[in-house]
Amino acid sequence: MAEIKFYANINGNSATSDATLIRHDLGSGIGFYGSTFGVSVPVDSQQTTTWVTNSDGTDEGTQLNNTAMVLEGDVSTTGTVSINSSTSINVDKLPNYLCPLNIRFSHTEPVKVQNCKLRIFDRSNIANHASGVTTYVYEARHPSSLQTVTQLAHRGRTSNTWYEFSDLGDAMADMTFTSSPGVSGLNTNSSDTNTALGYSTQDGVTHTSDIHDWYVALSSEPDSIGSKTNYGLYFSVEYL
Repeated sequence: MAEIKFYANINGNSATSDATLIRHDLGSGIGFYGSTFGVSVPVDSQQTTTWVTNSDGTDEGTQLNNTAMVLEGDVSTTGTVSINSSTSINVDKLPNYLCPLNIRFSHTEPVKVQNCKLRIFDRSNIANHASGVTTYVYEARHPSSLQTVTQLAHRGRTSNTWYEFSDLGDAMADMTFTSSPGVSGLNTNSSDTNTALGYSTQDGVTHTSDIHDWYVALSSEPDSIGSKTNYGLYFSVEYL
């Protein structure tokens, strides 16, 4: 049987567990705040803390690593991140273990996964944008803990920039994620030869595994005042 689960990424590249499972089926999810839990994020600013919380953002759960987009000039060319309010670095140096979210696909037998896609929606209809908030998403492909090396060559997007989801009138467009990333995202292709990158296989899109992991950085910017609860994350794959 195939499953997709969402985990609070507090274990980094190690195995996930029931303790880190985000029970989205019970209304649990990730919330974005100011200086601490419950503090609002100013309009047109990025969050400074990230937490596991309930559907209306009132239940204080596990605090996660915070990944905030740093605006440098044109948003479309922005490729920097501040981790837990530290000095910004290029997003291609962001290690998997410092991302707040781990998405895991599992199956009872080894399979390939393809057409892996993410979208931010209004938690009602996946064709609708989230209401009143702009979200920036980045898939980290960086299993090494070293920030002196860059990410793996095998990845869903070639651009080392954040992907923007907003409700400014554009039609919903999915963000493409890496095909067959493997367990802990350790699969790459033959272009990578530096073992310091931390990969374990070089099969590229042909890789099969009973587990595939993606590590996701999220940065949230309210467009207006007030809590944003019409706000969800949707992830889909094909497997064969």
